[in-house]
Amino acid sequence: MKENYCLQAALVCLGMLCHSQAFALDRRSHLRPSFHGHHEKGKEGQVLQRSKRGWVWNQFFVIEEYTGPDPVLVGRLHSDIDSGDGNIKYILSGEGAGTIFVIDDKSGNIHATKTLDREERAQYTLMAQAVDRDTNRPLEPPSEFIVKVQDINDNPPEFLHETYHANVPERSNVGTSVIQVTASDADDPTYGNSAKLVYSILEGQPYFSVEAQTGIIRTALPNMDREAKEEYHVVIQAKDMGGHMGGLSGTTKVTITLTDVNDNPPKFPQSVYQMSVSEAAVPGEEVGRVKAKDPDIGENGLVTYNIVDGDGMELFEITTDYETQEGVVKLKKPVDFETKRAYSLKVEAANVHIDPKFISNGPFKDTVTVKIAVEDADEPPMFLAPSYIHEVQENAAPGTVVGRVHAKDPDAANSPIRYSIDRHTDLDRFFTINPEDGFIKTTKPLDREETAWLNISVFAAEIHNRHQEAKVPVAIRVLDVNDNAPKFAAPYEGFICESDQTKPHSNQPIVTISADDKDDTANGPRFIFSLPPEIIHNPNFTVRDNRDNTAGVYARRGGFSRQKQDLYLLPIVISDGGIPPMSSTNTLTIKVCGCDVNGALLSCNAEAYILNAGLSTGALIAILACIVILLVIVVLFVTLRRQKKEPLIVFEEEDVRENIITYDDEGGGEEDTEAFDIATLQNPDGINGFIPRKDIKPEYQYMPRPGLRPAPNSVDVDDFINTRIQEADNDPTAPPYDSIQIYGYEGRGSVAGSLSSLESATTDSDLDYDYLQNWGPRFKKLADLYGSKDTFDDDS
Repeated sequence: MKENYCLQAALVCLGMLCHSQAFALDRRSHLRPSFHGHHEKGKEGQVLQRSKRGWVWNQFFVIEEYTGPDPVLVGRLHSDIDSGDGNIKYILSGEGAGTIFVIDDKSGNIHATKTLDREERAQYTLMAQAVDRDTNRPLEPPSEFIVKVQDINDNPPEFLHETYHANVPERSNVGTSVIQVTASDADDPTYGNSAKLVYSILEGQPYFSVEAQTGIIRTALPNMDREAKEEYHVVIQAKDMGGHMGGLSGTTKVTITLTDVNDNPPKFPQSVYQMSVSEAAVPGEEVGRVKAKDPDIGENGLVTYNIVDGDGMELFEITTDYETQEGVVKLKKPVDFETKRAYSLKVEAANVHIDPKFISNGPFKDTVTVKIAVEDADEPPMFLAPSYIHEVQENAAPGTVVGRVHAKDPDAANSPIRYSIDRHTDLDRFFTINPEDGFIKTTKPLDREETAWLNISVFAAEIHNRHQEAKVPVAIRVLDVNDNAPKFAAPYEGFICESDQTKPHSNQPIVTISADDKDDTANGPRFIFSLPPEIIHNPNFTVRDNRDNTAGVYARRGGFSRQKQDLYLLPIVISDGGIPPMSSTNTLTIKVCGCDVNGALLSCNAEAYILNAGLSTGALIAILACIVILLVIVVLFVTLRRQKKEPLIVFEEEDVRENIITYDDEGGGEEDTEAFDIATLQNPDGINGFIPRKDIKPEYQYMPRPGLRPAPNSVDVDDFINTRIQEADNDPTAPPYDSIQIYGYEGRGSVAGSLSSLESATTDSDLDYDYLQNWGPRFKKLADLYGSKDTFDDDS
């Protein structure tokens, strides 16, 4: 404790010394108005006049973090006019006045009452003034001064991050910059060495070093290998006071990772790989895998594989699986155990990306020998050709040989072969095949005009192993035979203008015709057009062959008349160029038409001369008959409608149910979804006759409930309903039995009360219906039914 007090006293003295220096500096450099003046020489030798300041004060300092028992004396304020008689009162105002800083109003001494922290606030601005103690009249103008908090080394250095992560390539040169770490000190950097930092490395030697002033971490060893050690942990210290004894320090951790470079070539773990492949394997099938190890990672460890030598280079290939970094040996072409039973390959593995800096480490590739043995397998038969094309003439007789397919067993056993046709490709069963020798024959005549090509598939299977089979496509072309005669290419029709002239028409053809033949071109054109021999000298028309598979029809004469003959049928013979040729006779229709002066067609109808304008008498009679029939139908309909409007049931005037219809106007509630008609309770006898009904008499009869009394005026609704029920049960023409349930149901969802009297006698209602007596004669029956409760009780 004594040592601490001595230190604090020394600091106070040091502070007072600073005060005196500041005071002297303030007296020399600040010009303030004062009551007394003196002279001072300027820089250029001139005499400057300044007023003598009436205050004796300066800029004050106070040490932070002072923890002594007494308040710290910051300084003293004194006025020249203060004679010490106590008439002057010193007043302090501004930041912290009265709370942190207090002043003795007589002596002017300023004390700090609280511990100050420069890192929270570096200075305080205060205002001092001297006033008359009795009158509070200012004796001096107010003056502003500053109290600065003097720093001590009470804050250790702190790094921006607790941990750092950095990367540096492996095998980097010594002195390669890795990362810069930075620490900060909250102490005043302008005062002493409290904030002067020095960096040093605590952990991580001898691999790394740090610059003392900048905090830059650098490599310290050459050829650091990632494959040997990838990650390093370094501890860096920052110490203030320039790194001297007694300074405060802080540390941070830096994780440094060596990044990979391509400094290692790929290497096969063995010199020879043994593989095997079945002769039944198809091209593209995997044979085996090889893998060269490369300790590098990422793109530096990528390896590609190639076949560089060997007798199987044409039959095998190798690809690279970049996910597993393996070389996949695949079959490129089929192999045959009977031909060759073993192959040898030389496979090379090489890096994809090579770093020129490390090319001196050697060739970044390696080779290995791959030996592949061919395994024998039971192979399916093989056709001598991959496909077959055969020809057969159409209309050939069944059993005609089309061609032959041939297959053999490639195995040493040379098993016999059996042939068959895939019936999915020969649904019409046009062909059959000899299962032993493979000869294909027809089963029915073929028509080239329906199908010119037929494609089938033939199976060849070993007799002793039906699972071993082969399939080959066979295309069969149907050759054409001249079996179709030519016909008109279209339904031709000619027109000729009637004329009174006896000379032939112009040289223009009436119509130009052509032909069509379903046979092949060899048996089709050229077509020859002519008239039949029996009408070769037709007086009306002639045919001229144009020798281009067309012909023109011409008129031999003029003077055609529709009244004499309006239609001519001209037979024309068409022959094709096949061997032997075929011909057909086609009929051309030629109509005689009316034309204008320019030869344009007007009408080809023969009735155009005899039809008169307007309607015929028969048509008018038919129209009038239709009108009369329609009028009769309308009259009958109106008559029936009038008869249906008459009432079907005549209600009696004294019928109680009439009152129910009249007054129960609100209908059923929301749940009453069936419309009710009181007429269903009426006995239709004598009104519209009996209505036949086929139903069954109910097994159970409704029994009247006891305790009911007839209403006044001898109107007993209960007896009335029971009577009607019995009549309905015994009357086959009455409505359905369940209609009485509809009569008594009005729904439970209606907000308004019910006016029905069907259930009134069975309830113990306390309602008073005497007011019905005042409603007049129209409501007399309701008043008799409900309005006399006392009478009803007496009767009961």
